[in-house]
Amino acid sequence: MDALGIGSREHIAIVGAGGKTTLMLTLGDELRRSGRRVIASTTTKVWHRQALQCEKVLLVGDDAEWKKIAREELSREGSVFVGRSILDTGKVDGIPSSLADEVYGDPQVHHLLIEADGAAGHPLKAPAEHEPVIPRSVTMVVAMMGLEAVNARLDEATAFRVEQVRTVTGLDTGDLLTPSALSKVFLHPAGLFRGAPEGSRKVAFLNKGDLIKEETKAAELADLLLSDRVKNIERVILGSLKMGVYQVIT
Repeated sequence: MDALGIGSREHIAIVGAGGKTTLMLTLGDELRRSGRRVIASTTTKVWHRQALQCEKVLLVGDDAEWKKIAREELSREGSVFVGRSILDTGKVDGIPSSLADEVYGDPQVHHLLIEADGAAGHPLKAPAEHEPVIPRSVTMVVAMMGLEAVNARLDEATAFRVEQVRTVTGLDTGDLLTPSALSKVFLHPAGLFRGAPEGSRKVAFLNKGDLIKEETKAAELADLLLSDRVKNIERVILGSLKMGVYQVIT
């Protein structure tokens, strides 16, 4: 909460790669334990087993009274995961962005946390044409990357949507993902912050700090992100959700 600079009410969209679902659930639990009422959801898909880490999972396609139940559960438990349905793949199908806006409009909801794209477990991604799916009422966009991508080779093991990463970085497959190249994944018009609502705060979260071998490269990437005056990124977090350690750079 402190590292992200969470306000009294926030609608947060989490995009990118390297720990989005873990961040959503970790933050949601921390907010719940602090007395806030939190709804977690997605505009894409998340694993049902992960959604079950919230106190209650509600499926809007199964119960017409889900809003009433959500309010009751928020008052009692403090956190709810809202999805559309459970798919045969074992994932929870996400809700439309318009419904997310409606949910955040309920004053009983202090915080709405939305996973707004997918990365199939990779540490790095650049969005496809239809991504990310960010609702209009979002107040903060958190773009993530796993730090094991720093100085790795651009290939399918490291990057989800390799062709999109090539487009925004100018690299060829097999080239080194230097801090300069990785900064473009965040800063390019077709990069991770694409579709961020005007006026929303932008945060870069560089996760898995426990896996990076050259800490100076992470600091170099953070400096490049903060120096860009077009995207106007508010802060960069160098951290590890696994270790619970976060360094904020502004």
